[in-house]
Amino acid sequence: MRRLDSVEDGHRRARRRLPNSVYWFIEGGTEEELTLRENRRAFQEVTFRPRAATAYTNHDLTTTVLGTQLSMPVIVSPAGYIRLAHRGGELAAARAAASAGTAIGVSTLSSYPIAEIAAAGARATWYQLYFAGGRPGAQIAIDAARKAGCTALILTVDLAGTAGRDRRRRANAPIRVDLRSALTYAPEMVLRPRWLAGFLRDGLGLNVPNVRLTHDGPPLSVAEASASMRRHPPTWDDVSWIRERWDGPIIIKGVLSGDDARRAVDTGAAAVVVSNHGGNALDGTPATLRVLPEVVAAVGNDAEVLLDSGVRRGADVVKALALGASAVLVGRAYIWGLAAGGEEGARQVLEILRHGISTTLSLLGCPSLADLDDTYLRRPTGQGGER
Repeated sequence: MRRLDSVEDGHRRARRRLPNSVYWFIEGGTEEELTLRENRRAFQEVTFRPRAATAYTNHDLTTTVLGTQLSMPVIVSPAGYIRLAHRGGELAAARAAASAGTAIGVSTLSSYPIAEIAAAGARATWYQLYFAGGRPGAQIAIDAARKAGCTALILTVDLAGTAGRDRRRRANAPIRVDLRSALTYAPEMVLRPRWLAGFLRDGLGLNVPNVRLTHDGPPLSVAEASASMRRHPPTWDDVSWIRERWDGPIIIKGVLSGDDARRAVDTGAAAVVVSNHGGNALDGTPATLRVLPEVVAAVGNDAEVLLDSGVRRGADVVKALALGASAVLVGRAYIWGLAAGGEEGARQVLEILRHGISTTLSLLGCPSLADLDDTYLRRPTGQGGER
């Protein structure tokens, strides 16, 4: 593929290659998309305070998250149905993460078995645990994650209901394959022949092989798995239940207040992710970058704090690290790369972010990741005060 110039370049190519409904499935947010826009606005409003007359280059971007050394503080976030973006799906994303020397989070709604994804060689594989099938189903998932060699579980806690989507195209993404959907989507599919050829090559079905009600039973359908997840949203009691059955780290994803972050840590979380689901949960919640300092203060040194939602550039990563995050998770950014060029596109997006982090550190006059703090930033009122 022709080399990507930026994450936005990947976005543009994804827009050209994907059918409309698939594009909006990835791109859109809930309700009025207030949170979706606020995530980006928060990064844009925080500006830099560089040190002049300095010359620090060749930065070492390696960092350690949950005991695993990563080549940079960027992690591939779990995301459902990404095989819609490219038939390689989570396998391609995991191989891109392996090439970049970083970790990947794997969605419950992935289209490939967790064992195959974990074998792709990412520096660490974290399994996103939903309670599809209630606690019995969660136990089966925990056992499968352990057997596959996953090193952490991600418990996502911000989807207790299904938020509305005002963009009709977003709500009607083709996540099931039958005669009716084939007829409905045929006009837009034929306008994207490369996407259609790739999707046909491995069959049209979207499966969720990691969601089962018994260890040797058949996987649930996409519709069954999604409905079951909604019927069994996780609670704080479930964190304690997981802790009794899982020896590795537990990551609580979807925290937007210091109080919830503190409770997560007190319940046994080794890390929290400041996340609003990329604008795909409750609309009208604050941008994650704005909440980050509150969460960092509440957690202290008792757990690691990660951030997702709205990260598009290496400069965004640097801003999050300066405000106390250990690393960030990226979702749409790598999915756009995946849509644009499969594994190679996703790998290029990760390398673009790596280069952006290093360049930003050089231009800031910051010698290393460890030296980053909020004195390198200027924050508007409401985000810690103007410096």
